Amino acid sequence: MFTAVWTASPQRPSEGFTPNWSEEGFWRQSLRQVVRLSAGGGRVRVRLSNAYGTSPVRVAGASVGRTADGAGVAPGSLTRLTFGGAGQVGIPAHGEAVSDDVRLDAVAGESVTVTLYFDAATGPATFHAQAFTSAYRGEGDLTADAGGEGFDAVTESWYFLTGVEVDAGRADAVALFGDSITDGFGSTVGADRRWPDALAGRTGRPVLNAGIGGNLLLNDSAWYGEKGVHRLRRDVLDRPGVDTLVVALGVNDIGFSETDEQPTYKPAPVVEAEELIAGHRELIRRGRAAGLRVIGCTLLPFGGSDHWGERAAKVGHELNEWIRCSGEYDAVADLGRALADPADPDRLRPPYDFGDHLHPNDAGYEVMAEVVAAIL
Repeated sequence: MFTAVWTASPQRPSEGFTPNWSEEGFWRQSLRQVVRLSAGGGRVRVRLSNAYGTSPVRVAGASVGRTADGAGVAPGSLTRLTFGGAGQVGIPAHGEAVSDDVRLDAVAGESVTVTLYFDAATGPATFHAQAFTSAYRGEGDLTADAGGEGFDAVTESWYFLTGVEVDAGRADAVALFGDSITDGFGSTVGADRRWPDALAGRTGRPVLNAGIGGNLLLNDSAWYGEKGVHRLRRDVLDRPGVDTLVVALGVNDIGFSETDEQPTYKPAPVVEAEELIAGHRELIRRGRAAGLRVIGCTLLPFGGSDHWGERAAKVGHELNEWIRCSGEYDAVADLGRALADPADPDRLRPPYDFGDHLHPNDAGYEVMAEVVAAIL
């Protein structure tokens, strides 16, 4: 039985917040990506997505191995990947490809390195904008290069790679479905201190990060992905081994309309609590129809942030009260109260605040993991 133990939700090619290679794509280049696994197994396969491509993407070679320093792969672990027995694969436009499984001793909490070689122009690349860890690019076919010296360019995004699955012999993965707070904004870059990482460490269960920075529950965004009610199937329900869905969405729907200073927030329709509640109910319905236990998270305090205002405060309080008291979720993680400043409950407790009054820091993410771990 294969279970997803790492995921990244795909997004349309865009400029992003930091320089990335999604719009230019790749040609006669190798791409090396490092991902941390939330559970281990003896065999591994990878999932590649061309969800936003308008033509097929040819992967001319691929490999996987245990991670060493930087772009390096641990000696003796580098293994060629095949797809239906072939050393290359064409990923259809708007489609995906899954590799054959290969022998690799994958350990929970450790990383694997996946290398892809593109001998033909990919065009703009389906990617995940905010990886908060390094990926590498080099010229030519470097899929068999364990040392990593040929990788001379660095990015903090993931491209085409959307899943790693192992023969874990279990089906108890927890999928965290959210926005930048789930994605890991505010955590220490390169340290795997996001709250999904912390939750995996606390529970010993596979934990999947299905967060997209800026994501909305009710509306699509050119920068921040398809709306939550649309992407749930692709990013959670179709992943193997998931039995629990944890929902943490809504603050961007509420807050994007509060400022004109961030053009990527637009368009930002004003939404009411009743609309957000309907969106949450749809996620609950779809999750339960797939046989999942569905847990709801209250919104974190966001007073003082660029998402805050009188209307945002009202809608946020109303949504949180429904999540806490309606009984519609199978369980509730009251993250809002756990991270609130006792002196001002509309604000994050200062020791947990990354600094923008919206995102937690590493310590705040640990508290979130502690709260959710207690009800899993």
